Amino acid sequence: MSGTRMKDAAPEGIAFTLNNKPVQASPTAGERLSATLRESLGARDVKIGCNAGDCGACTVLVDGAPVCACLMSTAQAEGRHVETLSGLVQTDKNTQALAEAFQNHGAAQCGICTPGMMVSATAYLRDKNSSMEDALGGVLCRCTGYRKILDAVAEAAAGGAEPLAKFGGMGQSIRRLDGVPKVEGREAFGDDVAPPDTPVVHVIRAPFPRASFEFGDLEGFRTHTNGVLAVLSAADIKGRNCFGVIPPFADQPVFAVAETRFRGEAVAAVVGTPEFMARFDPAEFPVIWQELPSVMDCDTAMEPDAPQLHSGRSGNVMTGGFVQCGDADRALDAAAHRVTGSFSTGFVEHAYIEPEAGFATVTDGRVEIHGCTQAPVMDLDSMEEILGMDRSRIRIVPTAVGGGFGSKLDISMQPYLALAALKVNGPVRMAYSRAESMQSTTKRHPAEIRLTIGADPSGRLQGFRFDGLFNTGAYASWGPTVANRVPVHASGPYQIPDYRAEAKGIHTHCPPAGAFRGFGVPQAAIAQEVLFDELAAKLDLDPLEFREINALENGVPTVCGQVFEQGVGIKACFKALRGPWADALAEVATFNAKGGHMRRGVGIAAGWYGCGNTSLPNPSTIKSGVREDGTIMLHQGAMDIGQGANTVISQIFAQALGCDVKYLRLIGADTDVTPDAGKTSASRQTFVSGNAARLSGLALRAEILRRCNVDSAAAVIEPMGGALIVRDGAARHEVSLEGLPADKDGYVLRAEESYDPPTRPLDKDGQGVPYAQFGYAAHLAVVDVDTRYGTVHPVRFVAAHDVGHAVNPMLVEGQVHGGIAQGLGMALMEEFIPGRTENLHDYLIPTIGDIPPIETLIIEEPDAHGPYGAKGLGEHVLIPTAPALINAINRAVGVQLRQVPVTPSRLKAAMKEARHD
Repeated sequence: MSGTRMKDAAPEGIAFTLNNKPVQASPTAGERLSATLRESLGARDVKIGCNAGDCGACTVLVDGAPVCACLMSTAQAEGRHVETLSGLVQTDKNTQALAEAFQNHGAAQCGICTPGMMVSATAYLRDKNSSMEDALGGVLCRCTGYRKILDAVAEAAAGGAEPLAKFGGMGQSIRRLDGVPKVEGREAFGDDVAPPDTPVVHVIRAPFPRASFEFGDLEGFRTHTNGVLAVLSAADIKGRNCFGVIPPFADQPVFAVAETRFRGEAVAAVVGTPEFMARFDPAEFPVIWQELPSVMDCDTAMEPDAPQLHSGRSGNVMTGGFVQCGDADRALDAAAHRVTGSFSTGFVEHAYIEPEAGFATVTDGRVEIHGCTQAPVMDLDSMEEILGMDRSRIRIVPTAVGGGFGSKLDISMQPYLALAALKVNGPVRMAYSRAESMQSTTKRHPAEIRLTIGADPSGRLQGFRFDGLFNTGAYASWGPTVANRVPVHASGPYQIPDYRAEAKGIHTHCPPAGAFRGFGVPQAAIAQEVLFDELAAKLDLDPLEFREINALENGVPTVCGQVFEQGVGIKACFKALRGPWADALAEVATFNAKGGHMRRGVGIAAGWYGCGNTSLPNPSTIKSGVREDGTIMLHQGAMDIGQGANTVISQIFAQALGCDVKYLRLIGADTDVTPDAGKTSASRQTFVSGNAARLSGLALRAEILRRCNVDSAAAVIEPMGGALIVRDGAARHEVSLEGLPADKDGYVLRAEESYDPPTRPLDKDGQGVPYAQFGYAAHLAVVDVDTRYGTVHPVRFVAAHDVGHAVNPMLVEGQVHGGIAQGLGMALMEEFIPGRTENLHDYLIPTIGDIPPIETLIIEEPDAHGPYGAKGLGEHVLIPTAPALINAINRAVGVQLRQVPVTPSRLKAAMKEARHD
């Protein structure tokens, strides 16, 4: 966030051409072109994801060549032509073709990488002097899984195709309703909304996993440092210096006091002018650190002499979850065949391309916070407590969210922005650096799992005992949810009459572990599905046949005693894979018969996931209204973080109302004007907010039809001027809106409805109704393993998903692709090591060359509670991906793997050990 004129500025008037127009800038010495474009020249379609050339989000064309603007000084642009997406999409036919193709394929999900991706693709289309993968390989995407992007670029290269429908109803693949701003570079993310020259907030963070600290002269630092406007610490918090997403477990301070519990924890914040903050060195801040002994893993943290992180949590055990039915130990003792394994998974970083960022200001005594979030009303709840202000004086206005995957459920920059804005009584902004984001935000829980499974001679499961320790880091975050959700899900979607599962969350001096696409279930699925393959081998059963034998069915109780009379779609998923599985087995046999160092394998795995909170209230509210001119307004407060909620919920609402989505005008999440649609997590929005939208649409429809005395399920509604036209077959009715009294929102007709899934608390044995619906999935993965180096090359995936009813099949495919990419990363390459992997160079996520073709098989077993039978999807895809890959690797090279990621060194070591055995 550099200023535009400073004492150490480069020579006046760096002149170049920007999007065909001459411009001049006065950058500081060495200022990055990305900073000049965004802050001096207003080109905020250039995104900053890393400032290190790792992510490619800031890619621009310089004299036609793609360049990471964060790696180029502005002075180097002298006399050259710089092009960004916002300019290209106006004038370049290649970019315009890409904009259409990206919308046709849903290739822009959250949209934060889209400018860099489309600029790189434009360069490729202009000369095609490299492969498509090479041309796009410098831009990272965390949402799409890349395949849709490749399809879109290929379409544009081929001269376009029949455009996908812009509008339509339930079950139709239509373009994202919010897609155009994404592909034109107009989508405003957290760091895009502050005016230039807004004061900047920078947080001072702990350099050690555990440390005591003392401040020096803070007031002297503030008053004697030119450019410092304010210094914040715990003393500035008028409310409660504590936050957490689950109130009974809230334990994390906004600013630590006296001692920090993880590297990256906040102790203070500096507010300064952009010019000062551009050159500020945090080492100059007056604080003295003393490193203290720390515990970084569960076993060490549970030792009797380990330092205790929180009072009342003896042995550093945060909490636990437990489910049992029947007698698992007795059944295992009687089992004809048993398998046992210990499994280990590490921290996984969310690695969204948009670091946390936002803007806050004070208006008429009210503080307004604009920023990236998955849960605006939860943010409001937290800010009310932290600021000690009535919630009526706080407003949360979410920006677009450049990926979340769970971590942006927790508050990050919000309290620092609000405290700073109140302190200076004016606007402030902040954007986390990539290192700051990776140090301080939540991760996927590392897990240590011990699992034993038995079966009778026919292959029926006979006893299942699961014990898991989950490293929840320094603070609780979503650790209680993980501890409770894992025992419910560790069975997988199978019939297991004798079952015992226990999970514990353990505190360590690591970053807090929180929500990440699956809430602990992917870790459990690795253990369960890998051992299933071993058990099937002992039984001399085909792995798919073994799973089909034991698959859950309608009318059969889950391990929690819950019985679904309809909608259990896992067996249908398995049946859909029979053909691909048989084909892959034959292909693998033929490939491996040739010999050589490359070995091919195929693996299969399944998963299930309960949509929404576990046995807790989980409501969503959707408001709609009609203005006097006939405009139909939909207040859609379910945060769309790339998954497509804006489009899917609109399609559901339109279906219920009886109109086309083209007539809807959306009003997004804003705590002043839009009701709470709940947090975007746990694959709940299609199910829960979708149901609220359905009810709101039905209520508004009933009011409209009542006014024209129509009672017909077939009637359709169409706004026309100051009236609503109702067509019922050949009959036409007109509902005049002129003169009707308007409410405070300007609506002459309105509806506001809520939906809360029917669940029931779990008893001491975990018996009850934890979720009103589950979604189901089965994945097949084919891999090649180079036995010389231990490298794994995925060849293809086939993914069968029961989504109940596919509201928008294109968006279903997009979620499947993205979930598989993240599961692949977890399985093969991603491992966050505190203090070592704090950038996107050392922490590896899949690139465009890592994701093979993916075939999506959509299964529709309607759910009893879902809107028009629909089920959630987001989390489900990631769950079976890693175990399917591990099982494929095992089949390729004959080694049993127990730790992810399966890095080349680990796989080589396992193969060497297997040879010695």
